[in-house]
Amino acid sequence: MIRRFSTLYVGHIELDHCGLSGTPADERRYPNRRLTEVFDTAVALAHATDALGYETLWLAEHHFQHEGYECIPNIPLLAVDLAHRTERVKIGCAFNIVPTWNPLRLAEDSATADILTGGRVVFGVGRGYHSREVETFGNPMLDGEANRELFEEQVEIILKAFREESFSHRGKHYTLPPEVPYRGYRLKSITLVPRPLHRPVEVWQPIVSGSARSLDFMARHGIKGVISATAESVVQRWLQDYQAAAGRHGRALRLGEDVILGFRMCIDETQEQAIRRARPYFEEHAKFMAPLGMLRYSEEHVSAVAARQAQSPTGATLDNGVRNRSWLCGPPADIVAYLKELEARYPGLEHVMIAWALGTPRELML
Repeated sequence: MIRRFSTLYVGHIELDHCGLSGTPADERRYPNRRLTEVFDTAVALAHATDALGYETLWLAEHHFQHEGYECIPNIPLLAVDLAHRTERVKIGCAFNIVPTWNPLRLAEDSATADILTGGRVVFGVGRGYHSREVETFGNPMLDGEANRELFEEQVEIILKAFREESFSHRGKHYTLPPEVPYRGYRLKSITLVPRPLHRPVEVWQPIVSGSARSLDFMARHGIKGVISATAESVVQRWLQDYQAAAGRHGRALRLGEDVILGFRMCIDETQEQAIRRARPYFEEHAKFMAPLGMLRYSEEHVSAVAARQAQSPTGATLDNGVRNRSWLCGPPADIVAYLKELEARYPGLEHVMIAWALGTPRELML
């Protein structure tokens, strides 16, 4: 039964001239004063989600975006601030871009945030999809295999640090601890200080292409999945594949269990009115994300994601997104009815996340 609701804010500022006919994405450049507006918006959303009973406000980590689309560089740091301004809402990391971090620094910062917030920070990991981000931090993004290999080793280190009193690691990219003398003895293991107090640490990862390798990695390490703004037919296949992967690693899950299902959404009195209101922001979102190959509104999109290919911003329409249920547009009663359908179809599904397209004004989000 669906009983948990959350929302996602990826950190966009209020953009002018949204839509395919508006300002080209690569021509947007905002001054620092405008880019810092994301923190005020995050505070407003934290207060709203806290008051409305949402379980989690998810935030996204990104870097160097003078275009104003995704402007939060450090989720654990912001999460500590938001938790101290609110009463109960959790702050989720959707996602910490692990290849931009030293894995032990990410583990330390996340453990500290866990302690300072009383367990209200939800840990999430991602590989990244912006070459400007990951490559600038000195790690591979354009070489997809190298990126995945590094990410998997980094996550394994983080999980060891969280789960074990002391640990060592010998891998392709990291030797931990280094084989050096320390205070008269040779290091054999290290301890993360502090470790999270709230254990076991719940870990989430996006399901982006649904590859067998990624699902097996998640299942092997007990990582939960997030499927967001994805065509209905693809969702069903990925939920089945995730369930099967978990089963191969000894976890018997109901279909939909341990997965968050996310949607872009716009509510209005009729579906037509909702589509009309959402269209410029849908187009702005596609305009920015399609060249990165990150739309999943159709089977063709998913094939492009898996192949790491750019997509056309005009190859997706909001009407098709509504038809394939990657977008929910319409009156509340219609959306509730569809969620009831999902409950019947996926008996293990408990958690639904809603999100806004890039550029959606704060007044519409609230």
